Amino acid sequence: MAVDELDTRILRLLLEQPRTSVREYARILGIARGTLQARLDRMERDGVITGTGPSLSPAALDHPVLAFVHIEVTQGHLDDVGDALAAVPEIVEAFSITGGGDLLARVVGRDNAHLEDVIQKLISLPGVVRTRTEVALRERVPYRLGPLVASVGRAARA
Repeated sequence: MAVDELDTRILRLLLEQPRTSVREYARILGIARGTLQARLDRMERDGVITGTGPSLSPAALDHPVLAFVHIEVTQGHLDDVGDALAAVPEIVEAFSITGGGDLLARVVGRDNAHLEDVIQKLISLPGVVRTRTEVALRERVPYRLGPLVASVGRAARA
């Protein structure tokens, strides 16, 4: 879906001020509330806006240890292992990947011992051949989309 300059202005505002009302967004942008709502509805329908909930911190939920676990899977069992990963609460996201492994999971733990317990649970899943774990030391660039939205906005103006 192509976004235009107004869409990118709306998206940037949503990222910068996520708890503001639609009426206030419209006032800030200088557009009608109905126009803004129609744009928001379209971007949700097209999958540009995928959620409106709060962003939560695993560390604040007593899970400060973050690791990336590469999981090698027996051929033909990728879907089964993916489904099993969804049942592990400490796995906050997982992706099919190319390269060194079949899946990459973002895993959180209360401490290193808890992380080891989670990894041992992963290793015991049917279809998992082996894992390789990398523990994150410090976040250098937090998850962000503002710069990407700004870049898309510049391209829309060009």
